[in-house]
Amino acid sequence: MDEFPYAAAITFVPVTNLQASAVCYGTALGLPLVLDQGGIHIYRVARGGYLGLCQQLAPPIADDRLILTIVSADVDTIYQRLITVGIATDGPPRENPRYRIYHFFARDPDGYRLEVQRFLHPFDTT
Repeated sequence: MDEFPYAAAITFVPVTNLQASAVCYGTALGLPLVLDQGGIHIYRVARGGYLGLCQQLAPPIADDRLILTIVSADVDTIYQRLITVGIATDGPPRENPRYRIYHFFARDPDGYRLEVQRFLHPFDTT
């Protein structure tokens, strides 16, 4: 058996406005849309990692128990792209010495908490 027998991982998240979410995840974050099933958009986040956005009339109330974290070497550029399309953030990127990361938080159109970060220590992303 292979060390990793799974082909991919997809996290599905309900959203109330698929087009507004497409601006956040596709345009601002730059995630490529790999499958459009009408009411569901699936975006590639990383090799083998995907985010599925599912159009719903009323998604669950977003709270801080769920954080969608994207790891990138270019945190500052992503911050600027989110600000440009009107996505709310908790301020500019900054270093977090406790976790040795450079990051910021944002809220997507449905209020889900996003984190964009870069590790300041070795982290294997292959």
